[in-house]
Amino acid sequence: MALFSKLIARIKGSSDPHSSDWSDLELELLQADLGPALASECIEQAKKIDGQSPQDALFRFLSSKLCSKSHEMNLSGSTSTSTILVVGVNGTGKTTSVAKLARFYKSSGNTVLMAAGDTFRAAAVDQLKTWGMRIDVPVISGQENGDPASVAFDAAKQAQANGVDVLIIDTAGRLHNKSDLMFELAKVKRVVEKTSPINEVLLVIDATTGQNGLAQAKIFSESVDVTGVILTKMDGTAKGGVALAIEAELGIPIKWIGTGESESDFSPFDPDAYLKTLLS
Repeated sequence: MALFSKLIARIKGSSDPHSSDWSDLELELLQADLGPALASECIEQAKKIDGQSPQDALFRFLSSKLCSKSHEMNLSGSTSTSTILVVGVNGTGKTTSVAKLARFYKSSGNTVLMAAGDTFRAAAVDQLKTWGMRIDVPVISGQENGDPASVAFDAAKQAQANGVDVLIIDTAGRLHNKSDLMFELAKVKRVVEKTSPINEVLLVIDATTGQNGLAQAKIFSESVDVTGVILTKMDGTAKGGVALAIEAELGIPIKWIGTGESESDFSPFDPDAYLKTLLS
């Protein structure tokens, strides 16, 4: 995932930076999912860097493009239930991410409850129940094709009544450009907030989808005020540039990285480590 290795080599190896074909390097950055605006800005910045310490200079520049908001989770602490709403289109690894989040918080000593709010996909409900048995976390579910908001509301009430530390709600994920899904998600959020404040709305994005991930982030943010991103499938062909594009263009912090199917292939996003990997 060293997106900038050729750019750094170009800076180090040229005594005349105007002699190279910068457009080829810009194309590589575009192919790495940085998006046209950020790729162009990176090239312009690179042209100004001398050959002494391009890694340091690019690190400082890219750091300035990361979101200024905290990459840490905003949870309630021990005083009340922390509620996390997980959204995203089908196929991104949303339901699996819900389970991995649950495992993470349970292993940290918290009591956890999951809500199977993707009622339109029986497979998603069954998947979450299977995960629940595997990691020993209870799952609240409803009738197939039932009202997702009702499932979320029941889960929120149970979490509050039983003093659960962390409630994680899975949601439906039909195509992100459908207004009915956006309306449905907004309804789930409103209904839950009648019982419990929502601490985080996490959008799951498949890193292999490239710039389509940026489009998804824009649309979901307009409907449910996304507070953070879970970037999945970073173990495959994904170049990871979309994470920087989302942070730079939308100001939404990446909070979690998923790198595989195993329950342990999930970790908090480390901005410095991410940038160092891009530059290594």
